[in-house]
Amino acid sequence: MSETAEQRPNDWHARTYANVLAWWVPKIAIIAALFIAVPLRVAVWTIALLWMGTACLLNARRCGRTHCRYTGPFYLAMILPVLVLGFNQGSASICAWLALALLIVCGGWAIQSKTERAWGRYSA
Repeated sequence: MSETAEQRPNDWHARTYANVLAWWVPKIAIIAALFIAVPLRVAVWTIALLWMGTACLLNARRCGRTHCRYTGPFYLAMILPVLVLGFNQGSASICAWLALALLIVCGGWAIQSKTERAWGRYSA
């Protein structure tokens, strides 16, 4: 079986239910929270990023999924700009929030795509 076709049974990313729960639900929550008040948005985004970052790090540890080693810290680091925008409510426009949402969602996808293309689906 080739490296790209390999799939490990303990990989949450490869299991539909776990993937939806760990990453798609939080991403949908981030997008949906664009339409609520800023303090609640900050709370939803922080929880979603903490959830996804933790899931990535745990998945990397469980099965060695390459991109999870990088997306986990990325999602956790994205909590900082969320808090900065949230505490600067008066100066942060919806455009800034949209840009950050785009960075979070597309950044995670880009990291996944580039790392697995360069180093394979699983490492170590």
